[in-house]
Amino acid sequence: MTHATGGPRPEAGPPSSPASLAEHPLQVPSRADGVQLLGQSEGSGYREPPSLVRRADGQTLQLTRLLYLVLEAADGNRSVEEIAQHATAGSGRLISADNVRTLMDSQLLPMGLLRLADGSEPEVRKADPLLGMRFRYTVTDPERTRKITAPFAVLFNPLIVVAVTAAFLAACWWVLMVKGLGSATHEAFANPALLLLIFAITILSAGFHEFGHAAAARKGGATPGAMGMGLYLVWPAFFTDVTDSYRLGRGGRIRTDFGGLYFNAIVAVGIMGLWWATGFDALLLVVVTQILQMVRQLLPLVRFDGYHILADATGVPDLFQRIKPTLLGLLPWHWGKPENKVLKPWARAVVSVWVLVTVPLLLFSLAMMVLALPRLLATAWSSAVRQQELFTESLSAGDPAGAAVRVLAIAAVALPMLGMLYILLRLLRQLVTGLWQKTRGNVLRRTAAMGVVAALLAGLGWAWWPDGGTYRPVQPYERGTLADATTSILPAADTVLREGSSGRTVALWPEGAAKPTRENPQLSMVLVPVEASPGSGPASSPSTSPAAAAPPSWVFPFDRPAAPEQDGNQALAVNTTDGSVTYSVAFALVWAEDGDPVDTRNEAYAFASCTGCAAVAVGFQVVLIVGQADVIVPENLSAAANYNCLKCVTYALASQLVLTLDGPLSESGMAQLAALWAEIAEYGRNIQNVPLSEIQGRLAAFKDQITAIVQADPRAAQGSTQTVTPGPTDVPAATSDPTSPAAPATPAPSPPGTGALAPAPAGTGAATAPATQPAPGDAPPSYAPIETPAPTADTGGTAPAVEPLPTVNPS
Repeated sequence: MTHATGGPRPEAGPPSSPASLAEHPLQVPSRADGVQLLGQSEGSGYREPPSLVRRADGQTLQLTRLLYLVLEAADGNRSVEEIAQHATAGSGRLISADNVRTLMDSQLLPMGLLRLADGSEPEVRKADPLLGMRFRYTVTDPERTRKITAPFAVLFNPLIVVAVTAAFLAACWWVLMVKGLGSATHEAFANPALLLLIFAITILSAGFHEFGHAAAARKGGATPGAMGMGLYLVWPAFFTDVTDSYRLGRGGRIRTDFGGLYFNAIVAVGIMGLWWATGFDALLLVVVTQILQMVRQLLPLVRFDGYHILADATGVPDLFQRIKPTLLGLLPWHWGKPENKVLKPWARAVVSVWVLVTVPLLLFSLAMMVLALPRLLATAWSSAVRQQELFTESLSAGDPAGAAVRVLAIAAVALPMLGMLYILLRLLRQLVTGLWQKTRGNVLRRTAAMGVVAALLAGLGWAWWPDGGTYRPVQPYERGTLADATTSILPAADTVLREGSSGRTVALWPEGAAKPTRENPQLSMVLVPVEASPGSGPASSPSTSPAAAAPPSWVFPFDRPAAPEQDGNQALAVNTTDGSVTYSVAFALVWAEDGDPVDTRNEAYAFASCTGCAAVAVGFQVVLIVGQADVIVPENLSAAANYNCLKCVTYALASQLVLTLDGPLSESGMAQLAALWAEIAEYGRNIQNVPLSEIQGRLAAFKDQITAIVQADPRAAQGSTQTVTPGPTDVPAATSDPTSPAAPATPAPSPPGTGALAPAPAGTGAATAPATQPAPGDAPPSYAPIETPAPTADTGGTAPAVEPLPTVNPS
């Protein structure tokens, strides 16, 4: 920060009870204590340069030439008539005593520049702009500031300035383009003590930055004032009162504005020398912090150094004061008004460009701060909790430096959040009080104004209402684009996943299972939905029992799975009935012999589009290959999808066993297999009464029993027995919420030999887990289906226990 005040202002609030000089005509006018006459502004951008006056509270005000002459003559010795004579001589206009009284009553007294009529000092209210510094704490008084900054004025010698600038540019090039920051970052974060050192140097350099402003003001002949610290916007900041630099010319003021940046460059050059002497790469991070400070200070949008540089270069001390006149001057019916001509043409052009850039950016920043505040608060809370855990670990490990770093990290997270909340609350308070005062005495206007305030509060309540992901912490893989910021408040109505686009949904994961993360993803396949072709009607679903009346309509925005091919096995459960559970079970035992290709497919599909419902599909297939087969490519597929579902679950399990036999089973082996298969078929007919958590384990046990029968048969296992188990996936299905955008759910793989189970992401995507593995043989096989129990359907049963997990598709 450069200035303790925001530059000259035309007014700073009225005294508590100004008394008119007309009521006390014999009173000799006198300036208030501490008022300093700075004279005419040098290098002004106004057609008629204003004269500057500084009040005792440090506020600098702009006065017209006539007002300045009146105030100059009000020394406590001249009467009103004598003051009028002085103003007449100085302005070249005839000024009467009544004119002087009017100017004092209407202008100088309200600004707190004159003593009251009874001789007492005025009580003034200092200007309190929204973009001003808050919670100021003065560290040094003006006298101490002058003493401690006096030795640094010599650094503004032109030769020293050129040398420091050249060294700084060379250091920036070498650090950023040649050396790099990799080793510096690694060294600093590996040693918390170095991080503390870097932080301390950065804070001290920010204070040294203010020394640069004060020393530059002294170099030009101005007197610097107090120095201290406070909170500016959302950042802690230092300040130096250099309002006395307004008595300098344009060059002196600009040198004062650049003084802080120049001292940042001095710090960077000094750190390079310290690095050369010590070899600590971590010190190079300080050079980067100086560059970042300088870049931030050059922003002209708010009252950083760049703002004051622009203001002093144009000769318009307070640019924010020109926002309203500039915007009004753009209206056609204001083009000819005198207030549009107070600035010189070139100054008016520069200020207009600044206004047209700054106002939209500030309004946009305010809107984005309001919209993003819930997620920023959640992110800050999550970060603070994490830092608190690390703080506890550091204390337990006896690492005070690490604990101090965590404390600083918590403060760095908390302060900006507190600053944002303070700005929003203060802005809202100013809006309410301002409208209340301006509508005083007009009931209709006040009612309309308060209605606007109520609508604004309702909008804030809607934007900040804790619903869904409103207070979800920002994740490292999120892009953070403008579109993402708007859709977090205004989600798109179409939640269907589409190729090349991203979405958001709520996925479900089994209790106790490890959830996939960006760092530890789990393999899945998302089926992108296709638009339904015109004229396509509803299709039947084979996932009902033979006694079922009418199959549910196909309401899903993706293609219906094709019917199973010859010797294929498919379980398809489709549920569109609220509050019901639909089961589909398909078990098959397939014999392959005579060398034919083995490409049978086992499938399980579960789809739901309803409320409080579930769809469960279980496909179990055993393929026994007798002799040799040159081509063995069985497929084991499962998919589960929810579409426009609320509190619904889909569960698809495809389990396949492929075995090669050297010869046909013996009669006893066939009898054992037939008995076991009858037990398996009976289990399939009653599977709706089995908890979902037990289905996969029971099917795995059946596989083991079939394998044991084959291996125990001497005819089938004369040589070796090859067991082919696909690489399946074992994950539960997902539920969906139609109010959330869609995103893929990523399943977690399980050990081989347990079947394939895929979850459904909320929306229209589906997770699919194919698994095939060939096995060698000696003869081409042929198929001989043994038994495929009919699929069953049931509206009872219990959905599996699931836990919601919000996921985001970063594509």
